[in-house]
Amino acid sequence: MFSHERIIIRRGPESGLPIVVAVHSTALGQALGGCRLAVYRDWRDGLADALRLSAAMTDKCALAGLPNGGGKTVVALDAPLDDSRKQAALHDVGTVIEELGGIYATGPDVGTGPDDMVTIGSRTRHVFCRPVAAGGSGDSSPGTATGTVAALRAVCADRFGSPEPAGRSFAVLGLGRVGGRVARLLAEAGAKLLVADVDRSKHALADELGATWVTPDEGLSAAVDVVVPAALGGVLTPDSVAALRCSAVAGPANNQLDSPATADLLQARGILWAPDYVVSAGGVVSATAVELHHETPEQVTARLDGIGNTLTNVFAAARRDNITPSAAAAAEAARRLSKAG
Repeated sequence: MFSHERIIIRRGPESGLPIVVAVHSTALGQALGGCRLAVYRDWRDGLADALRLSAAMTDKCALAGLPNGGGKTVVALDAPLDDSRKQAALHDVGTVIEELGGIYATGPDVGTGPDDMVTIGSRTRHVFCRPVAAGGSGDSSPGTATGTVAALRAVCADRFGSPEPAGRSFAVLGLGRVGGRVARLLAEAGAKLLVADVDRSKHALADELGATWVTPDEGLSAAVDVVVPAALGGVLTPDSVAALRCSAVAGPANNQLDSPATADLLQARGILWAPDYVVSAGGVVSATAVELHHETPEQVTARLDGIGNTLTNVFAAARRDNITPSAAAAAEAARRLSKAG
């Protein structure tokens, strides 16, 4: 059950598309969350996505130590958009966000990028991750990737006794803007890589990095030290968990668990799962630090490195209380929100 402060569902006057804006919490400050343009079988699936992702953003911001809450925008599509209708949809998003009076700001997500934030920004100032040339912080994927590697170092330290990726094997599932950077950083650190993507044109990156190319299903069940989900969510199900041959799963993909109960299945198999909303916090950390909180580069670097420290504390709390890392992370986020409230 979700408990949201505001939920707006509106048919965009310019695009005619369902626009969903979910504000989960402003207990810590202005709510933040990306703008997702995605095809759904039914617009209500987009609503469910917005509710789930906005709640996760609240926990993400709380655990990252940000003075912000969680929100989400979803534009539910029935088919891919042409450029003119996409622009209309983004205008509608900006109009709805502006009506909220500053309690929520949006950034890029699936289906949108920095340039799209300029379009949204023509209707509201409550937007981040615009291109650098437009006065923003640009692409958030480098921050997400850097934070992910900090998280992977914490996982390696917990599981193998050393934070160094060198000599360890990783299966990176998804070679998009974030996954591709994670794979590159791991290769530079001396890791052994299996990589997978539904887009076979990404095979060139595998060749460049000296990585082994596999299918996504093969990568998920590969005999590696760590599986790194870096594409869309829902990859951890009872069936896929039963097929895992890794020691840990940690990656930046959102909503990796098909249901909360799957965390218990991972625990029962002795597989360490790093909560995805902790691992993936680097993007919002770096973007908001630059654009909203005006922090120095040194402060941004410290926040990104702190993602590893947060995970280390989560793992320690999980062992102390004999619960899953998922439950430990949720408990710590709730504690911080309760303290703020």
